[in-house]
This record gives sequence, structure tokens and C-alpha cells, in this order.
Amino acid sequence: MLDKTIKYLGYFTAFILALLVVLVVYDATVRYIFSNGSIALQELEWHLFDVVILFGIAYALKENAHVRVDIFYASFSEKTKALINALSALFFILPFSFLIIYIGIDFVSMSFLQNEGSSNPGGLEYRFLVKSLLPLSFIFLSLQAIKDAKENFTLWRSL
Repeated sequence: MLDKTIKYLGYFTAFILALLVVLVVYDATVRYIFSNGSIALQELEWHLFDVVILFGIAYALKENAHVRVDIFYASFSEKTKALINALSALFFILPFSFLIIYIGIDFVSMSFLQNEGSSNPGGLEYRFLVKSLLPLSFIFLSLQAIKDAKENFTLWRSL
């Protein structure tokens, strides 16, 4: 169930990224060729970028495509790699994720209660919707990290 959810989240993120590319090309064309622009369009670019980054994190962890120091990691045995992956998930990813979730809930609640929108004239309203992605994305990351830690500990014990 989690694998499918994260997989479709990755597909959704890829779609948003493609949309973002089209939007940036359009915005740059309109701004520099026709000397016309939109604050709302520029803010939408930032919001879509937020979606890509925040939802892409869990997908990158699932696909084992996240950044690590490969110069050392590549030479380790499979057993050592499994242990490092499990301990990294438990002692780095999960505590950081729980902190972001804990802080993010108050952050989103305050934004929602204030009905926060853009402070720029012509900007987007309902900024709390984008801010709500922060704790949500780290919930997905936490679930994926727990799953990875369990799988890596199982692999470590079997090797």
C-alpha cells in the first residue's frame, strides 16, 4: 500500500515538474518578449516547486536515489550498506521528520486560522494550502523511512 502511494506520489511530482517547466517557459517568454508578467504566475511557480521538492523526497528515498557520499558507500559490503541505511533512517531521517511534522502542524494551523494569502498585490490566496504540504510530505517520508529501516535491518540480519 505504501509503495503504491509513494510511487503515485512520484508520478504526480513528475507531472507537476513538467507543468512547472511549461509555466516557467511561458512566464519568461511573456515577461521578456512582451514585457508583461504576473505576480500570481510567479508565485504559482514557487508553489509548484514546493510540491516537487516536498513530495519528491519520499519518492527519492523509496527509489534509493537520494544523495549520499558514494565515494565511501560504494566500497562497503552489502551487509554494511544495509546497516548504514537502517541506522540513517532511524537516527537521522526519522528524528528530523518528526521535528518538521511537530513544528509544521502549528505552522500550518496558524496560517489556516489567519487565512493566509500572498502579501503581494495580485498574488495567490490560500497560502496555507501550500504550507500544509510541509508536514504531509514529512509524514510520507517518515513512513518510507520506517519501511526502509525495517527492510534494511532484515537484510542485514540475513547476510
